[in-house]
Amino acid sequence: MAENQGHLLPVYMVADESGSMSPYVDDLNAGLASLRRVLLGEPMTAARIRFSVVGFAGGTTEYLRLADLRQGQEPPPLGAHGGTSYAAVFRDLLRRVPEDVSVLKGQGYRVHRPAVFFLSDGRPDRNEDWRTPHRRLTDRSVTRAAPNIVACGIGDADAETILGVATERHFAFVSVPGAELGDSVAGFCSELTRSVVESGRSIASGTAELTFDRPEGFRMAIDVI
Repeated sequence: MAENQGHLLPVYMVADESGSMSPYVDDLNAGLASLRRVLLGEPMTAARIRFSVVGFAGGTTEYLRLADLRQGQEPPPLGAHGGTSYAAVFRDLLRRVPEDVSVLKGQGYRVHRPAVFFLSDGRPDRNEDWRTPHRRLTDRSVTRAAPNIVACGIGDADAETILGVATERHFAFVSVPGAELGDSVAGFCSELTRSVVESGRSIASGTAELTFDRPEGFRMAIDVI
């Protein structure tokens, strides 16, 4: 049996790369670069995090997997192309998350419940069943490593759909009407960074808890539907 290496939190940044995200992808890439710089400045916190980046459009693209950001790994830039397949990304996570948790446990780590941070600016592709893989992913009786999901929608994203993606009502947000969407993306990235840092600190102190406050430029999805 592997020696106990300590506690880790797997974090997944799941980003919509559909064509409509083209005006905002630079803001998203800048936000991810900022998160990496912040964690490099907090090595004790970063040591508790393994960071993955997955983009989705018509399918999914893995940009980073289980990265220890102290090692200087920088995510390749996200792009913008194609459709918006929620089904593809939840099928991907249904495979990916349990595999990753198994790998980390095999390395001797105690693994906290994974956290997924989901950002989309549109509605799921028509005629696709995304709810079935999502339900399997988040049902702890089916997927032992079922993650907590924070969902943020901007632009044309539907509040009810975003609420359905999030695992808790207080983890679902949509951009306010008339908001500059580039600023909303920046607000999402800023809160993502704060949440990851605070989660890493809480693990180090033995009081692990995922928190995510309303980002600037957003409102609670439950207040919209």
